[in-house]
Amino acid sequence: MTAPDFEGLLRELTPQVLGTLVRRYDRFEGCEDAVQEAVLAAAVQWPEEGVPDNPRGWLVTVASRRLVDRIRSDHARREREHATTAAEVPPEDVPDTDDTLVLLFLCCHPALTAASQTALTLRAVGGLTTAEIARAFLVPEATMAARISRAKQRIRAAGSSFALPEGAEREERLRVVLHVLYLIFNEGYTASSGSELHRTDLAQEAVRLARIVHAQLPEDSEVTGLLALMLLTHARRAARTTATGDLVPLAEQDRTSWDRPLLDEGTALAKAALAGPALGPYQLQAAIAATHADAATADRTDWAQVHALYLILERIAPNPMVTLNRAVALAELNGPRAGLDLLATLDADRRLADHHRLLSVRAHLLERSGDRAAAYDHYRRAAKATASLAEQRFLDARARRLQP
Repeated sequence: MTAPDFEGLLRELTPQVLGTLVRRYDRFEGCEDAVQEAVLAAAVQWPEEGVPDNPRGWLVTVASRRLVDRIRSDHARREREHATTAAEVPPEDVPDTDDTLVLLFLCCHPALTAASQTALTLRAVGGLTTAEIARAFLVPEATMAARISRAKQRIRAAGSSFALPEGAEREERLRVVLHVLYLIFNEGYTASSGSELHRTDLAQEAVRLARIVHAQLPEDSEVTGLLALMLLTHARRAARTTATGDLVPLAEQDRTSWDRPLLDEGTALAKAALAGPALGPYQLQAAIAATHADAATADRTDWAQVHALYLILERIAPNPMVTLNRAVALAELNGPRAGLDLLATLDADRRLADHHRLLSVRAHLLERSGDRAAAYDHYRRAAKATASLAEQRFLDARARRLQP
């Protein structure tokens, strides 16, 4: 087994093992640390000694023993005697249930901020180390460690049980889970800062977790829609940058380099999602992505359909970014002035004040309308407003073409 195979196996098993321990011991914080130690031990031993016949059972046993050692060190041996017995259960008796979904719900507890939910999900379910998560979000490792520690403490203080919520609470928590996976994917697909346009490892991790949720909730149309959206978007990754790492906009991408198997899978899932009883934002975004995937060239894009889908999305999930994207589609249908008029309705929205995406879209439409001086100014302002070096280079290059 190669190193990537070992890493993939450990990523897959980590949430299953953690779920087993949390269900058994009801100590999320201690269990999470013990599982990370067991995974580290496996990463050292398995390449040399070979993967055990029951790798999941091996990890459960090792992690359980590490946890019991921690309990003993806290002078609670008598009260925890039953934990010692449980730790000695042979691997063959490890339950077959997969608690990954329950663990995702726990990591996305409403008592946590979105940033803490994302970090804890990557740590506990994704199996990433604190250092890896810190590098992904460009913060010091100590800062990320403190964030994750506080998140676990808040979950403990909230008294949350390790079980799937019921009824309306379950639906609400599931939407939070999907939103966290969506945030992870977006950060991987278009990094908010740094020298690289995308962080493929984060995007792939989000896809992997979305597949897990879809496998356990295949009838949920929004779960299906989110997975479809990720696959259809991720399929373009090879065409989004040049060999030197410069950004290539959608209209200029070599569509023959898009990942066809991912496009086919994503399109099939997008169609299945739309067949659900109700429409949600992920289903509609997946349908938009599928419409782009259907076009062999940019000029053959069905912009009328894209615009219609954005109109529906704007009604059911109002958001300035949705309106921004609709303005692009409207400009393709009715000309740049129509798009600019729609953008004008966003000027009073504080959420987009001086946002580089609003500035860059306006620059593009101004350029198309023939106002080169205003387009130059907006491209320059957009370049200064983004922390992504790849986007800065692209926007500066656009401005230089129009420089007086």
